Amino acid sequence: MSNKREREKRREERLQEETKVDSGERRTRLLQIGAGAVFLAIVAVAVLIVVNSGGSSGGDASNLKDVGSVDKLFNGIPQEELVLGDPKAKVELIEYGDLQCPVCKAFAEEILPPVIENRVKNGDAKLVFRNFTIIGPQSAPAGAAALAAGAQGRGWNYLDLFYHNQGKENSGYADDEFLTAVAKGAGVKDVAKWDEERKGAKLTGEVEDTFEQAQNFGFTGTPSFAIKGPSSNGIELLGTPSSPQELEEAIDDAS
Repeated sequence: MSNKREREKRREERLQEETKVDSGERRTRLLQIGAGAVFLAIVAVAVLIVVNSGGSSGGDASNLKDVGSVDKLFNGIPQEELVLGDPKAKVELIEYGDLQCPVCKAFAEEILPPVIENRVKNGDAKLVFRNFTIIGPQSAPAGAAALAAGAQGRGWNYLDLFYHNQGKENSGYADDEFLTAVAKGAGVKDVAKWDEERKGAKLTGEVEDTFEQAQNFGFTGTPSFAIKGPSSNGIELLGTPSSPQELEEAIDDAS
């Protein structure tokens, strides 16, 4: 009788151990499935952005589109170099981007406008663009051209108009003719001065400097964002948020 009870006790203990193992394995599988779902969601967002941004051929210097809508978006907002918004704004939202990047184009058209309307126009934050030229050989000259437009207070108009007329990456469209057309469409008044400055050592060197900044932060893709404000721990890296709401929440957290 004693032996029978002992066997039953051991059997019960073994079943309990097996149940614990099965439960642990189930939890592990659920965590793996959950992580996979998050990864797939991120991939889906990235694919959606690229698909939404790839519908037009673009790159036509003789037929720029959306000049009026770009002017309307930035009308009345202070600009200094590539800083958009009140220079006294306590929060600084920084974008590291490449003008040839199709995902940057999608951000310019879909993600950033609500942030500009809701947070930059009212002085909650200022938006800063820094070149992270990773796409191809025409990216750096395009970035320097934006800086030269910024020297005349039309930098964000230049960035946005370029994105609205972006061609296929590394297709050769971003030549001198296209860059000049964008400058004129963006409202750069002294095009001769713009043309001289975009080719100079000062602005080409600045493009190289911000490229190195982005690399030092560990960024590997564009656009990548960082933020700095009274409640942030110095410059905090945001990566690539998937919605305007994420950027606005980051502004709130840094305020």
